[in-house]
Amino acid sequence: MSANTISERTDDLVQQAVALRAERKFNCAQAVAYALAEEVGADPEAMYVLSEGFGAGMGTTSETCGAISGAIFALSQLNSAGTAASGTTKAATYRLVRELVNGFQEMNGTTICRELKGVGSPDGMRRSCEGCIEDAVRLAVRIIARA
Repeated sequence: MSANTISERTDDLVQQAVALRAERKFNCAQAVAYALAEEVGADPEAMYVLSEGFGAGMGTTSETCGAISGAIFALSQLNSAGTAASGTTKAATYRLVRELVNGFQEMNGTTICRELKGVGSPDGMRRSCEGCIEDAVRLAVRIIARA
């Protein structure tokens, strides 16, 4: 898929991911990974299954935002050479992931689920799950389009 095509589809991919969470009860990681699956040559069902434990900040621990985790699944699928070339693409994949995480951090001030949700904070919520999904998809699409 060309960079222009995926960039043009960003809004559709965001809407799809948000709808998967709202209408089909996907967690944030599943919604992002599933929506991006075909864009990176992955099986959507496999992405759904593999990302299941990453919702609610990694299995309800409220740690790293699930939307970020779902995007990392997609970037890993996009960039990894697999076991045939074990270890050869790891550093490059890590650079893509750092770009995603740093971008999310800049947009939201944190990557931690509980902080995004405002748990225990007198300041309240920083970003809704839908907003986090949108941010993760938009950042991932920007990286995928360039890769």
